[in-house]
Parts: sequence; C-alpha cells; structure tokens
Amino acid sequence: MSSDALFILLVEKDAAYMRLAEDRFYNRFPCIIVTAKGQPDVATRLFLRKMKMELKLPVLALVDSDPYGLKILSVYGCGSKNMSYDSANLTTPDIKWLGIRPSDLDKYKIPEQCRLPMTEQDIKTGKDLLEEDFVKKNPGWVEELSLMVKSKQKAEIQALSTFGFQYLSEVYLPLKLQQQDWL
Repeated sequence: MSSDALFILLVEKDAAYMRLAEDRFYNRFPCIIVTAKGQPDVATRLFLRKMKMELKLPVLALVDSDPYGLKILSVYGCGSKNMSYDSANLTTPDIKWLGIRPSDLDKYKIPEQCRLPMTEQDIKTGKDLLEEDFVKKNPGWVEELSLMVKSKQKAEIQALSTFGFQYLSEVYLPLKLQQQDWL
C-alpha cells in the first residue's frame, strides 16, 4: 500500500465527508478522507488502523463538539467496551482531535444560534468522560471537555456552514492544519 497523502482525515458525519469530497479538499491538502457515518463499525476501524500502520500517517479526527463526538473518537483510539478482547487490532491509539473543539466555538466566532444547549444527559456523559483514562491521559482533552461541560454548549460540524457551505474546506480546516491545531 502506498499513498502521497500527508495525513488521514477521519470525519464523523457523512454530510461533512461529502462536502470535503465535493470541494476536492484532498487536492489542496493531500489526505485520505474516511468516515463511518457516525458510530465506528469494525470494518472502518480495521481499515483506519491498517492505513495508519502501513502508510505511517497521522490520523486527525473531525467530530461534533459534543460528548458523543469525543466518545466516537475514543472508540477509534482505545476501542469499544463490547469488543475489548480485540482492541489491539481495532484501535488507532495516537489519533488526534482536530475539531470541532469547544474552544473553537469562540475562536471561530460560531454564532449563538448555531450552538446547542447541552441536555442533562449530555452533561452527565461529559462528566463521565472526564473520568475515563483515555481522556485523563491527554490534558488538552480534559481542558476542552471541561470547557464544554462548564459552558453547557455543544455544536455540530454543520454549525460551520453558517459562514458558507465551503467554510469547512476553504477556511476552518486549512487554518487548523496550517496552525497544527490538534490535540
């Protein structure tokens, strides 16, 4: 297996994946774009790990700024509890959280009407995640998740489209990549 890609971009949402494909984001920033369309299935996790190991490329994740986005990231990074017996073959432990992070909401001036209030269940899930080892071992993740729980706000990737349908591929991701703004 070979590639001229510089990184693998893991995208939570199919709509964001399609936007990046339509904009041919991979031509401006040579990358392999992957999505499982939400919860990571075994095939996508195996494929991601195989590409990571064989191509020796960093994996950057674009997920919603909510506790469930971070949970999805954790399944790729350390596996699911249901399949813990096969974690070694299914995980990408050094996956990086590119966005959307809670601090991005202010940094990129996401309008209030595009931010969503967290439910009590969201807040509980966020607090529970703060107790998980995979979060604790990354101080940046702890800081971001703490900010999310404190602000009680979440946002979906689509919130970026408030600035135009190509904002994700023309502004947000290029800035994040140029600044190497990932955790």
